Amino acid sequence: MAKMYFRFGAMNCGKTTALLQVAHNYEEKGMKIILIKPAVDKKGDKNVVSRLGIQRKVDILLDYDEKLKDILKLDNINCILVDEVQFMTKEQIKELWIIAKTKDIPVICYGLKTNFKGKLFEGSKAVIELADELEELITICKCGKRAKFNARVINGKYVKSGEEVAIDGLEASYEPLCGKCYIENVLKM
Repeated sequence: MAKMYFRFGAMNCGKTTALLQVAHNYEEKGMKIILIKPAVDKKGDKNVVSRLGIQRKVDILLDYDEKLKDILKLDNINCILVDEVQFMTKEQIKELWIIAKTKDIPVICYGLKTNFKGKLFEGSKAVIELADELEELITICKCGKRAKFNARVINGKYVKSGEEVAIDGLEASYEPLCGKCYIENVLKM
């Protein structure tokens, strides 16, 4: 029986780069993958884009109200890769989990665990509840310590209010921070 994995980390930890490497590894061995990205992620349009400059077209650009069972063709698929899983619904996450368990296809999800307010995204909460394995990808804060928080920056200032979704590079920018720097710079405590 295949597993569902959640590989998560703060901004700039290399999630998309790691996803693209996994896709390459499968395909180099003659295996077939499906790459899914939520449509709300407008960065890169129909591509997943790594900060290193590498990119790849997605197979499925998933709308918030779409059901995977209505659009997913699983013939000869060896792995399902998901970028920006935090933007998916709990129902979509459950569909992926069921596919892993009933179709014996590994599902590897990449995304943020928490938003800029330090709260779990709906999709992240759902995948944490169902995933067989969780793996944190590491990045560092501007002070050199391990970063676990995603600080939103607008017009050069840290903000702690606003809509949950603002796409990096289009509507806001984000900076990975350790707990101490998050408290000092964002919470101002």
